[in-house]
Amino acid sequence: MKRILIIVLCSIYALFMAALSIYYKNTGESFNSLVAASGIACGALPLLLGFFTKFKFNLPIVASYLIFLFGSQYLGSILGWYGLGWWDLLMHFISGGLLAFIGIALYERMAHRNAGSQISSWFIFLFTFSFAVLGGVIWEIYEFSGDQFFDMTLQGGGNKDTMVDLIADAVGGFLIALWAGIRTKIKK
Repeated sequence: MKRILIIVLCSIYALFMAALSIYYKNTGESFNSLVAASGIACGALPLLLGFFTKFKFNLPIVASYLIFLFGSQYLGSILGWYGLGWWDLLMHFISGGLLAFIGIALYERMAHRNAGSQISSWFIFLFTFSFAVLGGVIWEIYEFSGDQFFDMTLQGGGNKDTMVDLIADAVGGFLIALWAGIRTKIKK
């Protein structure tokens, strides 16, 4: 049942973005059309990963991811909420936390089942935090590359924007990593 719900939610998001992409293409708003077109791929990503790999995401992570995409792509980029100033910071904070939860899910699926009692809670913290920060760094590399090679303006505030984004990613990831480390220590 959860798998069907994941398929339905991802499909609804991808179809919503496809409709927006067509609408904005027809109204001559190429930027919004492009953002919406990328939303199709982003919305379908959990489905593609589930179909082509053995890794299956759980419902809370997929739902959180889709809510994040809606906030980032639709509210932030298409409706212009990034112009509010604080929205970008909030989205990076949330993405740091979301990436940390994905790191936890990856760890739990990749670690040997009997290893749980032997793994330090500090290792769980470090893995989760590092995964979240790495995701933020990769995103900032994407923004920098888009600005350098395609004349985009993804790094609106240059170095300051990059550093504030990375700090927000790190804080979001840190809080979830701290929770994961404490949870692991309590379970032992």
